[in-house]
Amino acid sequence: MTLKPGPHDGGSTAVVIAPSGAATVKPMTDSFYQELDTEFPDFAGHVLIQRYTFETPWNSWERHPKGDEYVYLIAGDTDFILWQDGKEVTVRVATPGSFVVVPRNTWHTARPHAPTTMLFVTPGQDTENAERPD
Repeated sequence: MTLKPGPHDGGSTAVVIAPSGAATVKPMTDSFYQELDTEFPDFAGHVLIQRYTFETPWNSWERHPKGDEYVYLIAGDTDFILWQDGKEVTVRVATPGSFVVVPRNTWHTARPHAPTTMLFVTPGQDTENAERPD
């Protein structure tokens, strides 16, 4: 299938970059993450680029063992919480255009102070989610 260059709506679509560098534009559906597992087995070497808007604290923590995650603030104000050395480390992200780099394999979550929109560039292979970091 030939990639249509766009424009695409960043709120309703994401981009998956394959290890070869090829891009796949993918609609954000209710079953988006389950579809990723089916369409891109193990997500090995792939990177997910998506815009995400949230106004309440995330209900879980996540970590990405295959690489660092780049998170860019488009609008809003949030605390990005990293679990480091057995404790929470808070990184306030409140200026549009600022960003956080979440180190590989670091549990993290977000607690917004206002409705927040961020761009995530995520090495998705073997991503883990948990109610609390271990």
